[in-house]
Amino acid sequence: MSQVDWNNYACRDFYDELLAAPGKPRASADELCNMLAHFSAEELAERKTAAEIAIRTMGITFTVYSEGAMIDRAWPFDIVPRIIPANEWRKTEAGLKQRVQALNLFIDDLYHDQKVIKDKVLPAEVLAQSANFRPQCVGVNPPHGIWAHICGSDLVRGGDGTLYVLEDNLRIPSGVSYMLENRNVTKRVLPELFASGKILPVDDYVAQLYDMLAAMSPRPGDDPQVVVLTPGIYNSAYFEHAYLAQQMGVELVQGSDLLVDDDDVVYMRTVEGLRRVDVIYRRVDDEFLDPEAFNPHSMLGVPGLMRSWRAGKVALANAPGAGVADDKVVYAFVPDIIRYYLDQEPLLPNVPSYLCMFEDDRKYVLDHLDELVVKPANESGGYGMLIGPRSTKETRDEFARLIKANPRNYMAQPTLALSTTPTLANGLPQPRHVDLRPFILSGPETHVTTGGLTRVALVEGSLVVNSSQGGGSKDTWIVETDENAAGAAEQKGA
Repeated sequence: MSQVDWNNYACRDFYDELLAAPGKPRASADELCNMLAHFSAEELAERKTAAEIAIRTMGITFTVYSEGAMIDRAWPFDIVPRIIPANEWRKTEAGLKQRVQALNLFIDDLYHDQKVIKDKVLPAEVLAQSANFRPQCVGVNPPHGIWAHICGSDLVRGGDGTLYVLEDNLRIPSGVSYMLENRNVTKRVLPELFASGKILPVDDYVAQLYDMLAAMSPRPGDDPQVVVLTPGIYNSAYFEHAYLAQQMGVELVQGSDLLVDDDDVVYMRTVEGLRRVDVIYRRVDDEFLDPEAFNPHSMLGVPGLMRSWRAGKVALANAPGAGVADDKVVYAFVPDIIRYYLDQEPLLPNVPSYLCMFEDDRKYVLDHLDELVVKPANESGGYGMLIGPRSTKETRDEFARLIKANPRNYMAQPTLALSTTPTLANGLPQPRHVDLRPFILSGPETHVTTGGLTRVALVEGSLVVNSSQGGGSKDTWIVETDENAAGAAEQKGA
């Protein structure tokens, strides 16, 4: 007897990524759904257990902070992948490239002529009150004019099936290691489905990341010395720092391993003496990067690093100051930013947004707090938000006070009917809400990951997908169907 009966799958209330209706898989998910429908209860449980064992064996962990303690936990993973048709993904990829190109031009403009302010595309008060604008970066010209070399843009699908950009992470986006490891685990758990070749690979990311970093070297004729700079083992993303360094074959260093000499060159301390460093993939926040330029009490950074970067003796990815565009208020202006710098219409829509700095928007938000999602401009990880429909009056009153005290710091969006995808719960696939974080690499060439990190709210009805708050993840498959392949060939021929 079949364990999974898709006719009983309750996907009527939301757009579902795998099923168009109960018992009716989408074309790209047909093969997966048919296979799962033939699994017995024991087989499904065995595959789930195999994934859990693989995660423990591979040492895939993340760190959570709880009541002042730090806890390493096994990565929460669901074995049922999320599937996106390849023809839809090609359009999404083009939209992400467009968006990041415009954002890099925007950041470069802010640290130079600020034409976007002079032409009144971005209100001056947005920049004046930006928490992430770094005066120390004014006038700097990073390699290729690129500031945000690695971007993670969060996408959500609404009830009508449209993919929206929810936010852009341009400071130190994390999660790509889990995207790669999710694929490795899934290949162990569902190897049969990879035989057809319809699932597009993701394993070219590490090579693309290294090539992009190496191309930034101030010594282009020499073999570049690339390092990954981590805050250390107590950082919540330390697994990713170590993973990417190991996969690229480069050194993982802390601030104490580096020094800037009188020649403004960065050197790495080794047992064989000092070795010059050309490129630093830094996973340390701006304010802790250099105690000479930012927080003088920082023990995580490298004294003189900004001096070296400004002198063009070392390349930093992402560039300091890139976070000026990683602001949920700036986000609302990105469609206009795309039109301004590229003279193009945005290919990917924003979620409609209300900016509390504007009186009419602020009044609407305060009158509809029970319906909206309210976000502070510069928080991440799902912290500091108000989800109106699930909030208490006490919480709404507190947010009203915060908004009135600092309107520039808050924006609001309607509560979206996020798409769902089948996720194992009590041994059976049940609909759970998901988002998606693809990663975009910007260098001499621009690359977008094939899919990205799908995060899933494991709790029924929850919209919170962040792993730090009880969310999990799953593999993301970009699948070529016969229809996809024909369309791609026709487009190529044209």
